[in-house]
Amino acid sequence: MISVKVYRQGDDVVISACDEQLLGKKFRKGKFQIDVAKHFYDGERIDKKTLEKFLFDATIANLVGKETVACAISLGLVDPRCILKIKGIPHAQIVHMI
Repeated sequence: MISVKVYRQGDDVVISACDEQLLGKKFRKGKFQIDVAKHFYDGERIDKKTLEKFLFDATIANLVGKETVACAISLGLVDPRCILKIKGIPHAQIVHMI
């Protein structure tokens, strides 16, 4: 399962999404760190098909985890060469510019 949380800021729809098993964990590699904080990522539990809808509606997305990032790659929203991996955990961000 994937955890997704939606934030609305003006005209922007910001989503944070992660593989559920990563919630509450921190990963560090050198100067890079990702904190999969529950207050930011813990939201509705969804499947990959539902995540697709959230990703197409979002203007900004913060994504963590193999399943979550793979979904964005499969939709052509993330270039696999632009993923940051910290301790083997993929992280990607999407910003739709209008």
